[in-house]
Amino acid sequence: LAAVHSLRTEGATNAEAGLRLGYKIAASAMKPGGVNRVILCSDGVANTGLTGAGGILDTVHREAKRGITISTIGFGMGNYNDVLMEQLADRGNGTYHYVDRLYDARRIFSESLSGTLQVIARDAKVQVEFNPAVVAAYRLIGYENRDVAGRDFRNNYVDAGEVGAGHSVTALYEIELWDKEPGAIGTVSVRYQDPDTNRVVELAREFFRREMAGRFEDADPRFQLAATVAEYAELLRHNYWARGGDLKQVADMAVLVEDRFPYDADVSEFVDLASRAYAIESGDRRYR
Repeated sequence: LAAVHSLRTEGATNAEAGLRLGYKIAASAMKPGGVNRVILCSDGVANTGLTGAGGILDTVHREAKRGITISTIGFGMGNYNDVLMEQLADRGNGTYHYVDRLYDARRIFSESLSGTLQVIARDAKVQVEFNPAVVAAYRLIGYENRDVAGRDFRNNYVDAGEVGAGHSVTALYEIELWDKEPGAIGTVSVRYQDPDTNRVVELAREFFRREMAGRFEDADPRFQLAATVAEYAELLRHNYWARGGDLKQVADMAVLVEDRFPYDADVSEFVDLASRAYAIESGDRRYR
């Protein structure tokens, strides 16, 4: 606490120097088989020292290879560099979080600390092989900078994502089916390395058209939530594929989904964000 309270702003951010010092200290206390991690709290804007993203990312990647990972915790607004903060966590085999209120800080550093620090699956990959006889077209939503080529799915030397204790990862696909064509839609495969045994585990499962819900409202509540959040993000990014959608529809669906998660503060926060976004866009301040 004394160290934290002694911190003073100096008007500039030398992210590279801070990271090098953090890695130096982490290396001096290196514990084989333990959690060796640097935690970067920043707005991601490096304006002194080595300011180019390439050099900083190379440093983080090199340290991750020798067993020191990184978690990045983002703070700030306006010129906040979320791209760099996410890439640092990606290249450093760690996790990325954003804090904009005390609740988030408490969740990350207290309630979910084990998930922030402890990795339960290394180089986790998901691959979906669609059956062209059933699926006419598909696209992966998001993960633009995390995509792994299909030929590298079983290449253990290709870096992939890490999953922390208590964390879950969702991959969403938008698909178009051939009309009434029966059979398997495709096969989902998950591959990861056990951090304790270093053993590579691969699981696979076919899924079929009959397993799909006939209506969105009949789907699993967590699917409804994930799809609504994804549509919200696509609209905010003005994605070509989101044309025809609107924030009113997203806000209405978010309110309906909230009823399925009555005690989930994160869901309630999303409902508030979606409602406010629509209110700003439409000028209807009475919404929600």
